[in-house]
Formats: sequence, C-alpha cells, structure tokens
Amino acid sequence: MVNKKDITGIILAGGKSSRMGTNKALMQYRGLPFIQHIINTMKPLVDQILIVGKPEEYTDLKLRCVDDIFPESGPVGGIHAGLENSKSPYNLVLSCDIPLITEQILMELIENINENNDVVLIESNGQAHPLIAIYQKHCKDLFDDLLIRGENRLLSALDQLRVKTICLSDPNELYVTNINHPSTLIKLNNEVND
Repeated sequence: MVNKKDITGIILAGGKSSRMGTNKALMQYRGLPFIQHIINTMKPLVDQILIVGKPEEYTDLKLRCVDDIFPESGPVGGIHAGLENSKSPYNLVLSCDIPLITEQILMELIENINENNDVVLIESNGQAHPLIAIYQKHCKDLFDDLLIRGENRLLSALDQLRVKTICLSDPNELYVTNINHPSTLIKLNNEVND
C-alpha cells in the first residue's frame, strides 16, 4: 500500500455555496464545522492537508490554504490549485460538504492506488463522486491545459484520464452525502439521530 508520506489531503472549500446560502465548509454538524470533520477523518491517512479556498476564511484551522489560480473555474480549478501546490505524487481530494465521510471509505481509495490509474474515485448508488477521489500529481498538466482553454467541466477532464471506480455498498451511501442545501442538513440530523 502507498505510504502516507506520499499522500497530501486536499479539501476543496472555495465554492460559492449558493444553494446553502452560507459557506458550507463552516456549517456546523454535531458541534464542529463540516471542514473540521473532514480534517479529523483525513488526518491519520495523509502526510499533510491543504485547503483550497479563501485563506482569510480558514486562518483558525492553522493549515496551509491556497486560492484558485484560475478563479471562478469550479472543481476543476480547485483540484488544479491543490495539485499545483502539492508536493506529493498522490492526492486525496475531498469536497468540503461531506462531514460524514469515514476513514474506511478513504482507506478503500488509498488501497486501490496503482500506476495504471490517474484517478481512483468512489461510486455510490450509481453516481460517481469525483470529489471523493485520489488524483495523481501529474493530472495537474491536463487540468492546466483545460483551464487555459476555458474548459472547466470536471467530466471533460475525467474523460481524458484513466479512472478506476470503487463501488460502495448500500450502508455506506449516507457517508458520501453532499450537504449542499439546508433541507439536506435537517434530514441528515434526523436520520443520524434516529
């Protein structure tokens, strides 16, 4: 298995959070911001953690934070900024709105790293989750090319990369839920507390 010293954790926390109406990364779940839940889960598995977002919003976390190199370019821009600033060959990329993500799911990604794949990502309930994935550092070059051409659709990038998909079993689906709307957070609190 890949050594943790070869893995950087990258948390994408620079989105507009328009559906939530406030910064998703700083929304509270069980007394902690979403981003802190993700940091706590990721920390044992990676050498360092990098946040892609507005540095002034995350100073309390005492982690390196970088802004997009190509502003307003969505997840492609966020992943690109993370890979550009990472010194690791492998990069565990997570969106900031999955506070229930588990170490077990992240370990599945890490255990499936191999030289034949540029990206290893999670699939749950027939839906691919390219923001719960391992990206090799060299993917940065393709993202760079796409962004220079004004292409910021993540599927366009994935179509040109060697992608391995890890299918989650039913009980794990809750843990990859994106909390991007207040009603989803209410539902989540109800389901987990039942």
